[in-house]
Amino acid sequence: MRTLIGLGVMYWELVRPDAVTVWKSKVVRDKLSWYYDVMTNRSPAKFVIARYVPAEGDLGKMSLEELWTLHDCLSREFSKLFHQARNRKLTYADTVKLDKPRVSYLDVKIEIARRIMEQCRFCEWRCGANRLGGARGFCRLANDTYVSSYFLHVGEEAPLVPSGTIFYGSCNFRCVFCQNHDISQENPFSGWRVTADDLATIQDYLRQEGARNINHVGGEPTPNIYTILSSLKHVRSNVPQLWNSNMYITEESLRLLVDVMDIWLPDFKYGNDSCALRLSMVRNYVGVVTRNLKAICERADPIIIRHLVLPNHISCCTEPVLTWISENCPSALVNVMGQYRPEYLVLRYPDKYRDIARRPSADEMDRAYEIAKRLRLDFEDVS
Repeated sequence: MRTLIGLGVMYWELVRPDAVTVWKSKVVRDKLSWYYDVMTNRSPAKFVIARYVPAEGDLGKMSLEELWTLHDCLSREFSKLFHQARNRKLTYADTVKLDKPRVSYLDVKIEIARRIMEQCRFCEWRCGANRLGGARGFCRLANDTYVSSYFLHVGEEAPLVPSGTIFYGSCNFRCVFCQNHDISQENPFSGWRVTADDLATIQDYLRQEGARNINHVGGEPTPNIYTILSSLKHVRSNVPQLWNSNMYITEESLRLLVDVMDIWLPDFKYGNDSCALRLSMVRNYVGVVTRNLKAICERADPIIIRHLVLPNHISCCTEPVLTWISENCPSALVNVMGQYRPEYLVLRYPDKYRDIARRPSADEMDRAYEIAKRLRLDFEDVS
């Protein structure tokens, strides 16, 4: 970001001084060590490594089953390089000297994503729409990706600021309190229709302007997996990729993402399926989200889990969510968020959503923080 004239300091450092001091925390440095190394250009981003893992064969002539078999084989080769990079034995400067293969592990991911677009199952709605052929899925998108805005975001968690945030139109949730309802539900086609090349150009621009990461958010990035993966073939910068998502994604989508995303910023909203169904209109929420979070945590990937505290939902949502994290993902940083406010349908129909028609009280937030402390979660550096 541009420096302030005559001050010689970064604007974001004035707005968010905690974004500088947070790295003095041993907890943050330890839990986000891979992200930090990529952010500072010491280590290559995962997608950079994936571009150097060679693949054999004509991908277009392979069946989807054959592509997945090849994908999993190449994932093992990727893991060898990633292990070297994570142990600081393979630097970003080292990868620049490697020969780029004609076809890579990343290309295999892109081809699989293209096939999935023909019968879409990126998210757990598994609507089966031929989005590649122009049909619209549950997300309302066909084969186009829409970016409503992109900028250096200084309002995210301190280790992420300034974050090169890309807001995608559309979503696979129907949250009645959505703060971004204009782009997620009401007009998911707002903004710019972008190609993979366009998206790569946006990422390079944000990195050059000072972004510590590329923050794929929305709306929801999941419907745009094909475009996002395709863009990584063309990104010239070494920049951490961040997945900011509701995590209502299929196991197939997660397999495509784990070897290209450097840090995860998932939501974990609800502690039970009935609240999720009533307020976000999704089924089997807890099972899907916990399955995906557990898979990420077992890999020891850098992760900051967000929990938005809803008024009157401490017992049914906040406590079970934080308890699950403490038992299944102790490696996570946790943002216990007090930013909820009545928006969208809650604001329009407060009698229908009376339980969440106000902000959380100070007592409710204190109770949420006390639960996090009792469970010994690492939340204070990012909340």
